[in-house]
Amino acid sequence: MFTGLIREIATVKNYANNILSIQSKHQAKLGDSIAINGICLTVIKVNSDGFDLELADETRSIIDDTKLSGHVHLEPAMQLSDRFEGHIVQGHIDCIGKITHITKRENATDFIIEVEAKQINYIVPKGSITIDGISLTVNEVYSDTFRLTIIPHTLKETLMGEYKIGTTLNIETDLFARYIEHILRNRATKKSLSWSEVDALQMQF
Repeated sequence: MFTGLIREIATVKNYANNILSIQSKHQAKLGDSIAINGICLTVIKVNSDGFDLELADETRSIIDDTKLSGHVHLEPAMQLSDRFEGHIVQGHIDCIGKITHITKRENATDFIIEVEAKQINYIVPKGSITIDGISLTVNEVYSDTFRLTIIPHTLKETLMGEYKIGTTLNIETDLFARYIEHILRNRATKKSLSWSEVDALQMQF
């Protein structure tokens, strides 16, 4: 589990044959879970200047490969002793978004991000969302876009200050919104168990 608070801007040394090599100050250990631009990956090798991670087929089918080059956001998995900030982040990318508008304001910058319309159900006004591993708050939600308002500190401490119109993003929607939608959808399509079915289930234990 992660919190969406970026700990380091690391550098991709190489990405080939499903292996991602990262140059980082973070002292990783074999088997550690580390989020790279919001993608939860496992350390398979520790190097003198960083570590290697492996990407599974499922992961590669969802993420944006362009996010695995240059500078990247890095967050180690949360430990039980850590202070909990940000929000609950799994490191499981749901979709790819794209920046369509950037508007600078007096002391913040608005980003309008486009996603598949079906993902809007999991994006909640004033709720949490993860953009390239960054925990952010959603301001407004539209039919297939949503608005973020980013303060100068976040722009300075993350890569968002370099993002432009057309930049693609790894997006993880709100965990609780996904769970609630799944429960309600299945409750609507499945009939209640009969007493005989309940008795049959009890006999199995």
